[in-house]
Amino acid sequence: MHKADIQSWDGGVLQVSVPMGLPLRQVNSYILPDRDGRITVIDPGPHTPDAELAWQGVLEELDLSWSKVRDIVVTHHHPDHYGLAGWMQSRSGARVWMSERAHAEAGLAWGSGAILDEALPLFFLRHGMPDAWIQGIREHLESFRPEVTPQPEVTYINEAEPFVMGSRKWQVLMTGGHAPGHVSLYHGGSGQIFCGDAVLPQISPNVGLQPGSDPQPLRTYLQGLRELRSLEVQLAFPGHREPFSGFTARADSLLRHHEERLDTTAALLAGGPLSGFAVCEGLFRSRIATAHQMRFAMSEALAHLAELVRRERAAETEGGPGGSILFTAAVSG
Repeated sequence: MHKADIQSWDGGVLQVSVPMGLPLRQVNSYILPDRDGRITVIDPGPHTPDAELAWQGVLEELDLSWSKVRDIVVTHHHPDHYGLAGWMQSRSGARVWMSERAHAEAGLAWGSGAILDEALPLFFLRHGMPDAWIQGIREHLESFRPEVTPQPEVTYINEAEPFVMGSRKWQVLMTGGHAPGHVSLYHGGSGQIFCGDAVLPQISPNVGLQPGSDPQPLRTYLQGLRELRSLEVQLAFPGHREPFSGFTARADSLLRHHEERLDTTAALLAGGPLSGFAVCEGLFRSRIATAHQMRFAMSEALAHLAELVRRERAAETEGGPGGSILFTAAVSG
């Protein structure tokens, strides 16, 4: 029998560590048992052989069959949360729940009319990324397709109605920035929240600009953080790392972090016009070694630049080589 890594928390919540690739190594999935012995699974993980084995081990350890999986809830469309949902649905017949916006983003990335594999490298090229990085970015994006295949039939979560999991009613909170249509689920009676990647302990969730999606992801993310921080949370169950208390303080820390990064980005522009890629190097150079890291760093740099432009602290122009885009510091006065 495959030994599963399962931790038990108050309210009958079970935390499952599902293996994934570097740099995070694992994603948290959660199980909420109902009174009738069936379960809800939150964020089953990526579709990989290791993740399949992990879930087979979980069911063996809990003495459950696939038919006991009633519902699968996906907080957002990223492969490490959404990817295994179709595989799990095919075995259990469970409903897969996510927001309509998150499902649309999954289609943008991997649906029949998907554009991201081609659009994102071209977008980065317009923002000054050298050709040497572009092919690696394209291959990196294509590498995710097995991790999201098969894709599930989806039922949409209604933000206006409580969502029942584990025989309790949870408030649905939809925020964006890290991922459009990201859903968190909050239970006021216990002060518990499943916050996916909206708020993480220790690490800052990636907030990235990409074509065809939210044109102001950082603004959206900061708005969502302010909404979430107003909740009376006793224990937060995140998508990565360990469940944590001090939720409001952590949200405040992330708000400060992004304001500081905006200031750092603005200071880089004070020296003269720069491409998005040059800003990305100025912010993250020492931490970029792979196409995966470059994709997230570039998207995040562009998200901060877009917010500086919105706040009229910077301006965007097409004056770069080959008609590429440059950013300049706003002229004061």
